[in-house]
Amino acid sequence: MDKQAVHHDLERARTTFRALLDGATDDDLRRRSNGTLWTNRQLLFHMLLGFLIMRALLALAKVMARLPDRVGRGWARLLNAGTKPFDVVNFAGSWLGGSTMPRKAMVVLCDRCIAALHRRLDRESDSGLAKGMPYPTRWDPCFREFMTVADLYRFPVRHFDFHREQLSLH
Repeated sequence: MDKQAVHHDLERARTTFRALLDGATDDDLRRRSNGTLWTNRQLLFHMLLGFLIMRALLALAKVMARLPDRVGRGWARLLNAGTKPFDVVNFAGSWLGGSTMPRKAMVVLCDRCIAALHRRLDRESDSGLAKGMPYPTRWDPCFREFMTVADLYRFPVRHFDFHREQLSLH
């Protein structure tokens, strides 16, 4: 894994997130996004969630990597079976967070979260980055059937870039 490339991508997402929020008018943020039921502001919060969930995803991957493969596959099947409730919670959380969190707070939270990801990535060993687990592919278009810790560090930027295309900001 090229850690420098991941650091670069994280920084690109951080500066883009800031620029999107700083450059948007209140009307822009209230406008419906393209292809989702969220407003632009709610979608931006959802994009931020992709970075915020990383701490939990990384910890889960490290625990699951220690267990037999069948446990991880079973866990992924169980999560895939729970896609509908996950979608409801995912939608409602992004709707609520994007409707209530001030844009300055979203920027600060993004900055802090990405700074923490930089520090954490710097501490990762090659063997730690190679560990992984099966993932629920129905939960997110950026999830693959098996993801390593290295893949997880790339996930939030892929998620960000995917949803960036759905924003209807002018």
